[in-house]
Amino acid sequence: MGTDTHVFLSDLARGLAPRADQLADVVLRQLRDELPEVWKYEDIAAVAPVALSEHVAASLDFLERGLDMTEVRTPPAAIEFARRLAGHGVPISQLLRVYRLVHSGLLQQYYAETVRVAGSQELINATTLTLSAMAFEYVDRTAEQTVVVYQRERDRWLQRRLIMINEAGARIGTTLDTTRTAQELADVGADHLAGLVTVDLLTSVLQDEETSATAGPPALRRIAQAVSDGCPDPAVATGQTHTYPEDSEPARVLATGQPLRLHIAADDVPTWLAMSADHKLTLRALGPHSTLLIPLCARGSPLGLAQFVRRHAADPFDDDELLLAQEIASRAAVNIDNARRYTQERSTALTLQRSLLPQHVTQESAVETASRYLPSGSRAGVGGDWFDVIPLSGARVALVVGDVIGHGLHAAATMGRLRTAVRTLADIDLTPDELLTHLDDVVIRLQREEERGTDEISATCLYAVYDPVSRTCSLASAGHIPPAMVAPETAGDHASASRTVYCPELPIGPPLGLGGLPFETAQFELPPGSRLVLYTDGLVQSRSRDVETALTLLRDVLARAPASLEETCDELLSTLLPSRPADDVALLVARTRGLDADHVATWDLPCDPAVVSEARVHAGDQLAAWGLEELAFTTELVVSELVTNAIRYGKSPIQLRMILQSALTCEVSDASSTAPHLRRARVFDEGGRGLLLVAQLTEHWGTRHNREGKVIWAEQLIPSSLAEVSSAPA
Repeated sequence: MGTDTHVFLSDLARGLAPRADQLADVVLRQLRDELPEVWKYEDIAAVAPVALSEHVAASLDFLERGLDMTEVRTPPAAIEFARRLAGHGVPISQLLRVYRLVHSGLLQQYYAETVRVAGSQELINATTLTLSAMAFEYVDRTAEQTVVVYQRERDRWLQRRLIMINEAGARIGTTLDTTRTAQELADVGADHLAGLVTVDLLTSVLQDEETSATAGPPALRRIAQAVSDGCPDPAVATGQTHTYPEDSEPARVLATGQPLRLHIAADDVPTWLAMSADHKLTLRALGPHSTLLIPLCARGSPLGLAQFVRRHAADPFDDDELLLAQEIASRAAVNIDNARRYTQERSTALTLQRSLLPQHVTQESAVETASRYLPSGSRAGVGGDWFDVIPLSGARVALVVGDVIGHGLHAAATMGRLRTAVRTLADIDLTPDELLTHLDDVVIRLQREEERGTDEISATCLYAVYDPVSRTCSLASAGHIPPAMVAPETAGDHASASRTVYCPELPIGPPLGLGGLPFETAQFELPPGSRLVLYTDGLVQSRSRDVETALTLLRDVLARAPASLEETCDELLSTLLPSRPADDVALLVARTRGLDADHVATWDLPCDPAVVSEARVHAGDQLAAWGLEELAFTTELVVSELVTNAIRYGKSPIQLRMILQSALTCEVSDASSTAPHLRRARVFDEGGRGLLLVAQLTEHWGTRHNREGKVIWAEQLIPSSLAEVSSAPA
């Protein structure tokens, strides 16, 4: 009976061979009805009839020739069918279901033909059993081969996806620039996923505002787009602001935060995609489109929308590509949000930094200055570098440069507090080392006020005081690099002559904030016309060169620097920092001036009350020589009170000095360290009114201490009518 069954099956197969296409059509219709989701992919729909025809032909050939099961091979088109299913991310369960439906459909037709042509029920039963056993074994062998191909292709697809995700991670977010990050997202999408990619961000996000809850669609700005594969340019240009209708798909995606996959027919292009008649005609000419609308969200807040568009020549997006686009877009959204936050914080810190720095450095008669501040170009953000020029008593001037360790708003705010502290301490005329000691205490106090877990405050500072009368410069450093000093031009120098540049031997104290360690003041003579260059370490520190090389470059520039201090600053920055600096840079260049003997008058006075009238005469005669007789009454009164105070409460030696600069300064020094102070005199008190008179009659007054004692000074403004006589030579 077995032989008769095999002969019957062979005859049955030969009889069905002319009707193979009809058998395949029946199964194909069944597949379309049972698995409509598989047929939405055009390439799968194209290869499926071929694969089915090859299956029918292979099964009939197997039955007709009675082949051994080891010789069974899956038809090539069926292998390609499985490969394409894997490429589109169709689950393997769908592939196995296709196999079951195909072979069950063929078996039903074979059974029906067996019943029609078999002569006996016994042959029908035997043939049915044999056919079922052979069919299931055939399905097992061909399905096994197909699953291996499917899995191999799926592994390759997943590997490509991983490579694409890794590439996106490497290409997106290379900088903390919002626009560039969005463009990187668009470029990656256009290279791997779509013919057109656009990135729109909410204008409220770009302006750092709360998303509006009022009625009406939110406004977006297109900040990036990329086109490939012959797709037309979008209707909205980069940088343009637009809105989507409230009932449109993009508006719904923005509102819900859920991605959407659309198939857009050529004759039904929505208005939100084609915003003009000409652009709509162009889209229609390209045929149907497959579109992904992916929301951009970060930290639970909406940022905008990314669109991925394919033209009709490409396959529609599948589920895996939707997930891939979501993953890439979500990573890009975090980078965009980081860039946006960094830009906002940097802008805020830079605004704060610039507001705390001197807006217009007052030109002092003691020095001519030029300055620059460059914020960091790295991701670290704005730092705490600062500089300052502070007028002091006795025609002197303080030059300051400092650097708060760290970056961001905290560093900028700390810088402002330290700059204010330096100005306050400078007002009481402390020596450089004493000032840094008090500033060190300020930093330690700020450290104690900081919350736990925050970076410890630390800073460096260089404080220099230049005296145009003695032509000396006193400096002290708290962990800061020494300044550069440039000798003045001599009479025989020409424009290109090289000047001597040197860095003084300055004892470098510890950075501010350590406490308990001393600072030292060094003193140097600076002839008029010398240049003093103060800067922070960002000017000379670089990863591409060592500090010594940078200092050599700095000295070379200063040796042949132009006469203009502004041009000197520009040349220093262009030579030492050809690109954006990795750290903040503060630069202060000062050219010293001197006061000659015609603008300074000094008298040594004995500790005798009778000398007060003599001091008044000296003052009056000197004012007459300077052409300032109008100030005689006030000046003589001030001199009288200051000299009397020194004789009564101070110690010898006593000296009277008058300085004519932009203002008229009267100074009386003595060897006592006791500081005077204002007090309210009672009705019958014989003293206590002198300093009150001085304070009322002059613009400023004060006391400064030195190692020899103290100096009491008072400063008067010179009336504009007499201003020409007060000009001090450089």
